[in-house]
Amino acid sequence: MNKTVVVIAAMTLVAALALTQIAMRDADAPGIIIERLARIDSAINTEVEAGEIPGAVALIVKNGEVVYHKSFGFADIDSQSPMQPDSIFRIASMTKSITTVAAMVLYEQGHFRLNDPVARYIPEFAEMSVISEVDGEGNVTAAVPATKPIKIIDLMTHSSGIGYPFIPSKAQKTYYDAGLIDGLTIKDLKLASQMKLLAAQPLLFEPGSEFAYGLSTDLLGYLVEVVSGKTLDRFFADEIFEPLGMDDTHFYLPESKYGRLVTLYNDVDGVGLVAHEGTGTDIEVNDSLYPVIGAKTYFSGGAGLSSTAEDYALFLQMLLNDGELNGARILGRKSVELMRTGRVDWDGDDVPDFGLGFAVVSDVGKNGELASPGTYAWGGAFDTSYWIDPEEKLIGVYMSQARPTKSDLGRRFSTLVYQALE
Repeated sequence: MNKTVVVIAAMTLVAALALTQIAMRDADAPGIIIERLARIDSAINTEVEAGEIPGAVALIVKNGEVVYHKSFGFADIDSQSPMQPDSIFRIASMTKSITTVAAMVLYEQGHFRLNDPVARYIPEFAEMSVISEVDGEGNVTAAVPATKPIKIIDLMTHSSGIGYPFIPSKAQKTYYDAGLIDGLTIKDLKLASQMKLLAAQPLLFEPGSEFAYGLSTDLLGYLVEVVSGKTLDRFFADEIFEPLGMDDTHFYLPESKYGRLVTLYNDVDGVGLVAHEGTGTDIEVNDSLYPVIGAKTYFSGGAGLSSTAEDYALFLQMLLNDGELNGARILGRKSVELMRTGRVDWDGDDVPDFGLGFAVVSDVGKNGELASPGTYAWGGAFDTSYWIDPEEKLIGVYMSQARPTKSDLGRRFSTLVYQALE
């Protein structure tokens, strides 16, 4: 593997200013010690040189201004194609926050209450059961009727009792046997048919009682389709992407953008980074080119989008601004407040909590890492991540592209940002 590092210097976003009004500061950025940002360069370069990641794009917004936006390494190692600031990444579960915002848009329009049963809008979920026994082969051998309905807010907080096929659970074999997918596919599948299959599966627990990461957000996306009468891709475009100027965020890329999609890698023991061919990972994606080939009919609200660091930063800045950006009001202030308020304990020790679509740092001391109270964040399965710190008026976006990966730079990136604050 050629580990030559290609570092693309920070690019001024002059062309984007008229649209985004998020400016690029090369020096003297308020609240930032510019010299300390060089530590980010060093950390990413080290990972690329060591063959831990193919490349990355990192972006920081402070007080509404882009103070750091650089690309490193390769978008494709074999062709030596350098990573670019506008490279497009499969953002996987970073889709979830966008789907949650879409549902909140409908909520604000008065279509439903968050505590409404999902079955009021999708009747297939009216009679659910909860797994009570599983045999040694992973087959569900007994289930009891659920005593509570799945609420819309349960989908937003992953407390519905619905899991993921790729995550080991009491329902994993049942999901696979039923033909459920994790959300990434080149096959000719529809969201409606998959969600009706999901409705026939037993739940992991009583709705609202625990946290289990899963297809809840895909079901939330289907709810958006049912209530709005639009496909999820169309609703996203009309209500979020076009108003915010997110021109490079898509479920399936237009042909003119194929060349900007970075290669997806597996980190193979004893070999290093190998181009992903749709196998060799716990998530079944059928083909690593799923955003550009295939039927292009499945709109996964939990995992399906591809985007750029800059595009996603526009979405995050809207949230940091309490629902508005450049005159486009996506959500009201109180809705964003609710979304970023912890509701359920998602990791077993109250650090952090999970709000509506995000993990939320409720207690910095218990969290034990640099952050502010109320910081909210999440990431994607292919090594992308973000966070928003309302107290510091700070946004961080990190995007690389590999699964599995030994690199934890996505997590260390936030430390590298916080240490550069004045």
